[in-house]
Formats: sequence, C-alpha cells, structure tokens
Amino acid sequence: MNETQHNEKQNLETVTLGGGCFWCLEAVYVELRGVEKVASGYAGGHVKRPTYREVCNGATGHAEVVQVTFDPSVISLHDILRVFFTIHDPTTLNRQGADVGTQYRSIILYHDATQQQVAREVMDEMAQQRIWPNPLVTELAPLGDFYPAEEYHQDYFARNPKQPYCQVVIAPKVAKFRKQYFQQLKR
Repeated sequence: MNETQHNEKQNLETVTLGGGCFWCLEAVYVELRGVEKVASGYAGGHVKRPTYREVCNGATGHAEVVQVTFDPSVISLHDILRVFFTIHDPTTLNRQGADVGTQYRSIILYHDATQQQVAREVMDEMAQQRIWPNPLVTELAPLGDFYPAEEYHQDYFARNPKQPYCQVVIAPKVAKFRKQYFQQLKR
C-alpha cells in the first residue's frame, strides 16, 4: 500500500510547506494535535533527487519543505496554514533570519484544487488581519516531486537539542509556538 492509499484509508491529508529551514517547521508541527507525520524534504525545483548540498547551493530551485500529514477531523487545513503563517516570516523574499537563498522561500505546494483554495483563503485572511506589517510573498504552486531529505535531517531538533542552531534558532520558535498554540498541543 502506498502513502496515498494509506492516507485515504485513514482519512488523512498531506500538505507541503516551506518557510525557511525545514528543521524549524518540523519541530513545531510534530507537536500539533492531529498531525500524524512530518517529513523534511525538498520540492519546487527542477533537479531529480537533489542532495542537501545541492539544494543549499541554490542551483536546483528546490525549497526546504516539510510534508505535514494530518487528520482533518482533528485539525483543519485552515488551522495548519494559520500556524504556518505565524511560525515564519512570510514577508521576506528568499530569507528567514540569517538563512538566505531560494531554498528558504515561503511556499505552499498544494496537492489539489481544494488545498489551493484553502491556501488562498488563509493568505487573504492573513493579509486582511495585517498579522505582518509587510505584504505576503508566499509562493503558491502545485506540488511536483517531493524528495525526502537525508535521514539525518528527519527529527533533527528532537535528536540534536544541544546543537547551537537548535538552541539559538529553533528552540525560541518552538517556545513561542507552544505558548501561542498551547490548547492545540499533543501533550
């Protein structure tokens, strides 16, 4: 049984999101109630099976992304995307903090027309509410190929909490997320 058949059997949905370093997004989404799986990887580029080094060089066109598999009876795509727009800065083109390059762009790679519509709705909502002082630059595009990142990138924050990048960049984002979304955490 492939992943799509497995998701359909359990009524799960998957969305692909990029908002800077995939380690940061993964660290947040794994704690969200209703999220069944988060996989770090690469999407939105033109090279088959890119490596981390190739993606970091910026020549493949890929973004660092996470595929978030969730149970829509527990958490809606609207809420998954609302979290997305609060855990990264969707107003900086090809940049998140000190991470600079197209691989760090803000991007929603929708899997179907319904996801595309929901993404547009949430993007409009964010713009109307002026959550961010500047306009959104988040790219909205259909998902092409998704390539899982190398194994050492999966569960990176959980496996490397003492690593300096984790302590300085990821831990504060996770703490802010936990405070803001306390009612929606798994534990």
